[in-house]
Amino acid sequence: MSKEIMDENHLPDWVIERIIARRGRQHAFTTIEPAKSALIVIDLQNSFLLPGQPAEVPTARAILPNVNRLAAAMRQAGGRVVWIKQVQDAETALSRSVWLNNFADPTWATRMEQSLTPGNVGHELHADLKVEKADIVLPKRRFSAFIQGSSSLDQVLRSAGIDTVIVVGTVTNVCCEATARDAMMLNYKVHVVSDATAARSSGEHTSSLASLAVNFADIRSTDEMIELLASAQA
Repeated sequence: MSKEIMDENHLPDWVIERIIARRGRQHAFTTIEPAKSALIVIDLQNSFLLPGQPAEVPTARAILPNVNRLAAAMRQAGGRVVWIKQVQDAETALSRSVWLNNFADPTWATRMEQSLTPGNVGHELHADLKVEKADIVLPKRRFSAFIQGSSSLDQVLRSAGIDTVIVVGTVTNVCCEATARDAMMLNYKVHVVSDATAARSSGEHTSSLASLAVNFADIRSTDEMIELLASAQA
C-alpha cells in the first residue's frame, strides 16, 4: 500500500463532465466568507496515525503538513479551526453495538475501544499537528460529526454564525464523507480538500471524492483552498 499523499485533485473525467453538465461549472462555490467558515479536522489522532495502532492509516501521515497549512490560512483569514476527536466509551459501546458486533472482529474492536478511550495515547491528536489555544476541540461518538448523538459541532458552528465547512482528515470514505454528507443535508456549504484527506487506498479515496463531488461537496486541493481564502481577504 502506497504511503504517498492522496491525489491532489484528480476526480475522474466522468465526474467533472457530470458536474459541469448539471450546473455549468466544476466548482459549486466560487467565493468564500472566512468569518462564516470553519475548518473541520476529522480524527487525526494517534490511533489513526501511529504505526501499530489498530486503525492506522499510513497515508494520513502525509497530509499533516497540508492540514497545518489550511489551519494557519483559516486563522489568518478570520475563520475557525475545529479539531474533532473520535471517542470510544461505554456510551458508544451501546449506541454503536450493531456496528461493533457485526462489522468488527471482537479482538480488533476491543483494541479500538482501548485506543480511543480518553487518556489513552491513541485518543490524542498527533504531535505534528499545530493546534492553537483559540481552536475548538470536540469529541464525536459516530462516524459523522453532525448526526444526532455524535457531537455538539452543529450547535457550536451555528452559535458562531458559521455556514461553511471545510472537511479534512481521515478516513476519507468513512468519517470525512459521513460528516460532509450530513453537513450538506443540514444546509452548510461544504468543501472537502482532496490532498488533506486520506484513505487506506487511492481507490477508496478517489471513489469517495467522486461521490461527494456530484451531490454533496466542492472538491479542491490545499493550494486551491488557500487561494480561495486569500482572495476573500483581498
